[in-house]
Parts: sequence; C-alpha cells; structure tokens
Amino acid sequence: MLPATTIRRLDALGELSKQGKRINGLFRLMDNQVLWMQAYAKIHKNKGAMTKGVDGSTLDGFSDERVHNIIGLLKQGRYRFQPARRVYIPKANGKKRPLGIPSGDDKLVQEVVRNILERIYEPVFRNSSHGFRPRRSCHTALQRIREQWTSMKWIVDMDIKGCFDNIDHDILMRILEKRIDDKRFLKLIRSMLKAGYLEGWSYHATYSGTPQGGVVSPILANIYLHELDLFIDGLWAEFNTGKKRRDNPAYSRISWKIQRLLKKYDQLKATGAPEELEEIKKQIKECGSKRRPLPAGDPMDANYRRLTYCRYADDFVIGVIGSKAEAVQVMEKVKTFLQTELHFQISAEKSGIRHAREKTRFLGYDIAVYTGNKVVRTVRSNRHTTVKSVSERMQLNIPKEKLSGFCQRKGYGNYEALFPVNRKDLLRSSDADVVRTYNAEIRGFVNYYGLANMAKSRLARLYYLWWGSLIKTLARKHKTSVAKMAKKLKTASGGYRLTVRQGNKSYPLEFFRLKDFEPGLLRYREVDEQSNARQTASIQSELVSRLMERRCEYCGREKGYFEVHQVRNLKVVQNGDERWKQLMWRKQRKTLLLCIECHDRLHRGVLPEWNITQLKEAESRMR
Repeated sequence: MLPATTIRRLDALGELSKQGKRINGLFRLMDNQVLWMQAYAKIHKNKGAMTKGVDGSTLDGFSDERVHNIIGLLKQGRYRFQPARRVYIPKANGKKRPLGIPSGDDKLVQEVVRNILERIYEPVFRNSSHGFRPRRSCHTALQRIREQWTSMKWIVDMDIKGCFDNIDHDILMRILEKRIDDKRFLKLIRSMLKAGYLEGWSYHATYSGTPQGGVVSPILANIYLHELDLFIDGLWAEFNTGKKRRDNPAYSRISWKIQRLLKKYDQLKATGAPEELEEIKKQIKECGSKRRPLPAGDPMDANYRRLTYCRYADDFVIGVIGSKAEAVQVMEKVKTFLQTELHFQISAEKSGIRHAREKTRFLGYDIAVYTGNKVVRTVRSNRHTTVKSVSERMQLNIPKEKLSGFCQRKGYGNYEALFPVNRKDLLRSSDADVVRTYNAEIRGFVNYYGLANMAKSRLARLYYLWWGSLIKTLARKHKTSVAKMAKKLKTASGGYRLTVRQGNKSYPLEFFRLKDFEPGLLRYREVDEQSNARQTASIQSELVSRLMERRCEYCGREKGYFEVHQVRNLKVVQNGDERWKQLMWRKQRKTLLLCIECHDRLHRGVLPEWNITQLKEAESRMR
C-alpha cells in the first residue's frame, strides 16, 4: 500500500489547509504508483470508464508500465492532455447538455489531481455546500432545508447562466494559488483547462469553463464557488440580528385573556353554576379560534433578521427572515459579487424572490413554508390544552409535472386519465428483464422523492400506473389476459412475484411494493452517505490488492507484464461461452488482471479455452 511518508503527507494536507498555509510538494506526491492504482480503483466502475476519448483509449489495459510512462512524461514536462471528445446528452427541458469525454490516460491523471485537491479543500468547504462531495448528496441538502429553514419569509432563487462553461480560468488559478504553492502542480491544472475539445473532428480551444464530464471538473467548480459560500458567510454575519423574535402583541393579548378565563373557571369550578362555567368555556373556545391563525412571534419585528443558504453545485437558494426590501438587497449584493468577482451572469428569467409560502423549485422538489391549523391535545401545568402541530416549517413536495413527466417518459400510460398501457419495447425481453427494468425505474424515482411530505400518497397514482403497465406488458407478451397474469403472479401476502428459473435452480423476483417503502431521515442518510461509501472503499481496496499481487488471474503467471482487462458492464459477459467471460460473471467483476500474452490473445479472440477444472483453478486465483 502507500508508504508511511506518503500517507502522512496526504493526511497533513487538510490540517495545513485549515491553518491557512500554502502547500507545496504536491507534484512530487504524484510519483507514488499506488496512488495511481487507487485512482484506477476509484474510477474504473464509472459509466464512462469504457467510453473512448479522441485517441480511442479507455481504462482497459491499465498496468504498472502504463503508470510508469505517465509519471515519466509528467516529470519531464512532456505529458500533453488530449482534447476532450464533445458529445451532447438531452436535458429535461428538451435542450442538450455538452459533455467532454477525456482519453483513458487523462482520466487517470485527473483522478490523481482530484484526490489531492479533495484532501486540501474538503476540510475547509462550508456546511452549506452539498454537491459533488463525499458523504453528501441532494438528500443532505434537502434535509438541511427541511430541518433548519423554519419561519422563512422570503426565498431568493438565483440561476447562473452556464456555470461550468463560464468559469474564468485566470480567476480559478488565482483562487488555487491562495492555498497551493506548487508551480508545476498548478501548471498541470491549467494545461487540463486549456486542452480544448474536438467536435465533428474540428478542434476548439477552451478559454473558459471546465468540461462537464471531466473527472476533476466537479471539484474545480466547487473550489470556484467556495468563494460564493465565503461571501454569503460574510452576509450572514452582517445580516443576522436579534436572539429571539419579540412576542406578537395580538397573540399575547388573547393568551393573557385565556389565562384569566382559565383562572376564573378554576375558582368557580367548586361553587359556580353550570351555566356560568359553560359560558366561560365558550369564551375560551372563541379566544382560541381567534388566536389560532396568529403567529406567536411578531413577524414584523425589525430587530430580528435571519439569512440561510444552501448550495448544490451551481444550484442555490437563500432564505430570508426580514422584509422584502431586505431580501432584494441580499439578492443584489449576491448578483453583484457573482458578476464582478466570479464573472458569472445571472438569468433574469429564472431568478427572483418569492414569498416562502409560494412554491420554489430546488433539486426537483417544490419547497414552501407550511403553517398548520391542525391542533393536538397535550398537558401543560397539569391542565389539558391544545397546541398547533406545525408552525411555519419548510415542506418538501413532489411537483405534479415530475410525476406525469416520468410516467410519460417511461411509457406507463396516461397519468391524467389513470390508464396504464403495455410497453412494446420490452415485449422481446425475458420476463425477468421486464420485471427488473420496471423495478429499477420505480425504485430510483421513489428513493429520490421519498423525502417529500406525504410521499406515499403522492406517489400512489404513479405506482398504480407502473403496476398496471408491468402486468399489461407481461400479459401481452404471453398473449393472456391481465386478470389471469395478475392471479398467476400474486402471492399470499398480497404482493406479486415472478419465479425465475436458471438451469436446475429457481429464485423469486419480487415486484416492488410501495407499501413496503419506509421513507425517513435515517434511511436516506445511510443510503447516501455511509453504506455506499463503505462498499466502494471495500471494492477499491480489493482491486488495489489484486493489482499489487501481479499474477495473471487466467493462466496463473506471476512474472512479466500485466494489464487489466475491463468490460463496460456485466451484461457483456453474462451469457458468454468463453471461459474468461464465465470467470468474470461467476465472480461478478468487470475487471480481470491478465498477463500481456493472455490479454493480447483475448482481444484477438484466440485465448485458450480451458475445462471446468482449470476454470475453477482460475476462479480460486481471483479470491
């Protein structure tokens, strides 16, 4: 693994950064070969790992010699970044988003640089930042808003025009220089930014921006926007005043009147006439009705102001407790900072100030303050009374167009008419693939929107269409009725199950059930932050160990030149007849460490076919 000196040096980067010291010696850190193995282990499972750059290279063929060559070129100052291959992917609004796909070697260099930058900047990034950071996600940003944004009056929503495409390279380098004192490392980053892109076999130079799709781009954008976080921290300290809102005079007057009536009721309870007691109870009830819509604190208290802020990548919102004029001032200050200091332009059409009770779209949710009139019974001072159950809490809601749009894109049917239809594109797939496809689609959508208020009831309509479309697709595939198919798949517990047969064995494939879904804060924190992080770390450590062992996992050779053979996904090897495909499928691995001879024969299609005994021996070598 990493030498002790390298580990100490990497661990010290965060402490030096927090102390405000400029850090040098970063370029020398890149000499360690295991750091590159860890980089490969980190990115080899990404969807774009096997996507070709302009030179046709991918991460397939990773090896010690490949790393030695890259390190040598870097030391000699002869490494040149290839232009990114420009492609376009559709956006939800119908437009297209440009992506830059780096070459295989460039991905490795960018990952090593990203790792070093993360160790420097992660300790100093603010808690208000959630995008592209370890143990943070859209859900942590939304949870922060739901839990901490109480009693907001105004929401400032601002949209940066083409954030990733308009990052000023000179400003970014000046920001990096505040914490990094290593000219060679900074020069390497600048050369990444200036590599340009290739579109339609025409080269285009890049004078600004970080390519979306680049491994290092997200953290560079976060470093750039960290300046905005610091600026808003200054606004926060300047804006916030008062420890507590003063009491609302109207609310207090009614509360005191209720207290006097209760005291009078207690005094007359033993001796008073029933009619008089009933009259007092009637007055108390009338006072409670008048007080219920009133806030306990004075919403117009000029001596109490609060500002809150939450950012996910370039998408951010600001909450304000104060007057609308003050919210306008905050917006203008932020706009001026973005334009003058970061050279960003704000979209006037997509930016604005809304009352907190109006819906504001953030990360696919509608956020709005909700004041409940519902009351619950409680006991205070040995007396049964009622209190408000909710008071100006921020709620997360699922936009209706997100539900109907998802239903339409997946082909489940007519959302408004509640009419499911079968999917012709899945009729040629196996029953198991049909169910897996439907399960994956609905599970992903439900997991994301599970934080919403009354999530299950909001998702029920979509779930009905999903279930109906799934049953209709299977019924159409087998040319039977929906009723017969549903009866065949229904279980005693009320769910639905498909029995999948594979050879002499069979296993159950359960249909997703909305009723079994349990949304909750702890659940999402575990999913987004802890569980995946542990699993990923384990996979990375296992792969690095295999790389360091230097033994061909197919023929067993222990000396020579070794490369990693990688496939895009496990479906490539699922039904393969070749022994190497069976080996990867049985181990559920996308990578296979091979000697150069075996790797060359594999790509030429002449790798020797072994018997089952030899296959099992190879499987044992893969541990």
